[in-house]
Amino acid sequence: MAYSQDRRFSGIPYTVLREEPEASSVQEGDNGGAQSAPRTYEERDVIERTLLRKLDARMSILILIYILNYSRTTRSAARLRGFEEDLGLKGQEFNTILSILYVGYIIMQVPSNMLLDYIGKPSIYLPACMVVWGFISIMTGFTTDFTGALLTRFFLGFVEAAFFPGALFLLSKWYKRRELGQRMAYLSCGILLSNAFGSLLASAILDGMDGRLGRAAWRWLFYIEGSLTVFVAICAIFILPDFPSMSHSWLTPAEHALAKQRMEEDAGTTIESVIALDKSRENPIILALTDWKVWWMAIALTSMVVSLSFNAFFPTLSATLGFSPTVTLLLCAPPWLFATFEAFVISRHSDASGKRFMYITLSLLLGILGFLIAMSTMNIVARYISLFLMAQSYTGFIVFFAWVSNTIHSPSSKRAVSLAFINAVSSLGNVAGSKAEEEEDASGQPKGFRYLL
Repeated sequence: MAYSQDRRFSGIPYTVLREEPEASSVQEGDNGGAQSAPRTYEERDVIERTLLRKLDARMSILILIYILNYSRTTRSAARLRGFEEDLGLKGQEFNTILSILYVGYIIMQVPSNMLLDYIGKPSIYLPACMVVWGFISIMTGFTTDFTGALLTRFFLGFVEAAFFPGALFLLSKWYKRRELGQRMAYLSCGILLSNAFGSLLASAILDGMDGRLGRAAWRWLFYIEGSLTVFVAICAIFILPDFPSMSHSWLTPAEHALAKQRMEEDAGTTIESVIALDKSRENPIILALTDWKVWWMAIALTSMVVSLSFNAFFPTLSATLGFSPTVTLLLCAPPWLFATFEAFVISRHSDASGKRFMYITLSLLLGILGFLIAMSTMNIVARYISLFLMAQSYTGFIVFFAWVSNTIHSPSSKRAVSLAFINAVSSLGNVAGSKAEEEEDASGQPKGFRYLL
């Protein structure tokens, strides 16, 4: 192999890989060998654009999976139509059901990402986990008491833990650092779209399925969403890509060579040095846990997640406007659609400018403004506007994950552990947030986010 330098691409030096043809192996018109790698800037530009289009098309299924992964908010919608009453829940039992998911969710993220890095087949591993959590969701519809609901929620956390850190790791294996922000925005907007369309779907199911086959509407909500999850998981097996080091029939030889070369350039290393790093004797857990940046980012994200835990109670917050359960769920959608649009715009600007902190800070400040408005007035219009401001604070969360991936780049085993560890630690914020929502002081006044009620 020979390497030539060209400094014209995006103003950054890059290496164009050329495989020297051999008379014995490369014939005229052969698609491999010398014909498989870009020789000029113009040729590379065309191949790279095609590669990114193919990647984006396949990775887009992650958005749909994330929408289904965030089915944990289904219980908040079911709560409006008899979930608590039918199961005989009392006191803190509903909140315990919400928070128990994070036990398995926190425990399994690091082992799951390490296993994914070892297997190297996200197209099999992630959909398999998805099938399991789809069946667990269906089983939730058959529960009859607090214990049953608690157990299904507990085991759901173990399998759902595989998806988000695994998806982040998969994206970081294909996209360069300045491309990650926008792609992570696409992925993370699954949360926002789940909150928006999940409420609309829940509204339709809860209104139209009550009493069908003698089952309560909230039970049908779990049956339908669980079945949809299993169906999408089966489709994902044939769509999701594996890591660039694996063979891919949907890529041409030139696209496959460039996909590996792009990541080599972005890391500022050669293929040989990347392999040496990944095969080093250093334990990836030790590499991650001895990096002070990993700990600071975990602490920062945990604080952020506490402020975002209102998400689990968004239908309840919307219900304080005083409308019927159906209208309440419909009103949940516009704030999250607005947040999705903002996340796309801000993430694109963040990638282009290479700045992260300023966008994170601005988003969180607007979220704080939303809380202050909700706490200070009973005006319906003002309180509904406050829901928009709260929802858009997820933009900071999305940009933050791009910042994490940019900061902790290699070796890939360390990145896999770091992404999972940071996300796992931050999930403690959801546990604290879900508990604070319902706590009351000695006088019976609600604390935490429920003070907004």
